[in-house]
Amino acid sequence: MVLFLASFGRLAQASVGEEGGNQGQSGYQVGDAVSNFRLKNTDGNMVSLSDFASSKGVIVVFTSNHCPFAKAYEDRIIALNNKFAGQGYPVIAINPSDPGTHQDDTFEKMKERSTAKNYGYPYLVDDMQQVARKFGAGRTPQVFVLQKNGAQFAVRYMGMIDDNPQDAAGVTKLYVDEAVTNLVGGKPVVTTVTKPVGCAIKWKNQ
Repeated sequence: MVLFLASFGRLAQASVGEEGGNQGQSGYQVGDAVSNFRLKNTDGNMVSLSDFASSKGVIVVFTSNHCPFAKAYEDRIIALNNKFAGQGYPVIAINPSDPGTHQDDTFEKMKERSTAKNYGYPYLVDDMQQVARKFGAGRTPQVFVLQKNGAQFAVRYMGMIDDNPQDAAGVTKLYVDEAVTNLVGGKPVVTTVTKPVGCAIKWKNQ
């Protein structure tokens, strides 16, 4: 456990300094309308943001198989979907990681992981990384809470899931949970942006 936490700490330090994470500066900002996207799910079907037109919103999570931070948050992502999907805010997980760099992120490995953990939400492959670039995602995991606003979805929160990647029991700030709870209750989101901590997305052709 000590070795794990030590290596986790080194990864955390590295993740903050890697240039890949700077991609997030050029994407959507809070309040922006989000363009529709269409990606392949692990069940072989294509899934679009527009498929969720009857929802109050969605919780978009850019994540991956290989990243220790994504693994640490996996059960918490599942819990978010279990809590909020029935309240109109389901999770949409998207993997933008290049399988040429990380073999654990191949589509087959994504299918295996989704089945093994019994995901109750789509796990989409962003193989061209176009959706991640459009959002401005820079790390895994990184969350964008979207609220249905007329015919479009608007960004209401972006950043970390909570304030403790290493230890779910030590969390003091439930950023995504609090944001969605407020939106469901008709209240504004208090903390709208946090700095994501995770593995930097390795962009293709760079």
